Amino acid sequence: MLRNPHGLATAVTVLLGVDVSLCLLSAGTEGWLLADPLAAAEAFAGIEAGGLALPAFAFALTGIATAVVFLIWFHRVRQNAGVFAPDSQTRTEGWAIGAWFIPLANLWIPRQIAVEVWRASRRDPSAADGARELTLLNSWWTCFVVGVVLDRLSSSLYDQAETLDALTTAATWSLAGYGFIAAAGVLAILFVRRLTSMQHTRATGMLSAAK
Repeated sequence: MLRNPHGLATAVTVLLGVDVSLCLLSAGTEGWLLADPLAAAEAFAGIEAGGLALPAFAFALTGIATAVVFLIWFHRVRQNAGVFAPDSQTRTEGWAIGAWFIPLANLWIPRQIAVEVWRASRRDPSAADGARELTLLNSWWTCFVVGVVLDRLSSSLYDQAETLDALTTAATWSLAGYGFIAAAGVLAILFVRRLTSMQHTRATGMLSAAK
């Protein structure tokens, strides 16, 4: 049975917008540390730790909320794809959630599911991909994966940092990670809106044909 994903899509886009704003604020903090060595030294000593951690802490909290709502939306559009073109889906609906929690495999399986859902949501699910049709999806996923990798790298560098140079190196990688994560957030908003619109059009066409 088809289920309307519009409400969830709206919630996801709002939360992603908040995430992007907080991500940019955190990136600004990293940039300030790099631009002001004295402030970086104070942060490294823990003098400014509480204040500097606030944007990142808020970003983490909203990120959890966004992830939960996004997964519910992603599962719903996967359910709809199973109605539109069941033979085109190579994994069950549960994978739309479970795949995100499998280490390493979560770097490509969710994208594969997203591609299959995208194709099933087109007017003609069996049609070949158009020129640059998957550019938005691929761009979002690339920025997301790179951002996650850089975030983990910078966290590791921060944990190991024992000198000011090591701290600034970690901050540099962290700043790059925030840039990719922010870009992924913007592209995710466009992806969610586009796929939701495609499913609405596809569902409307199916209902019209059934009358």
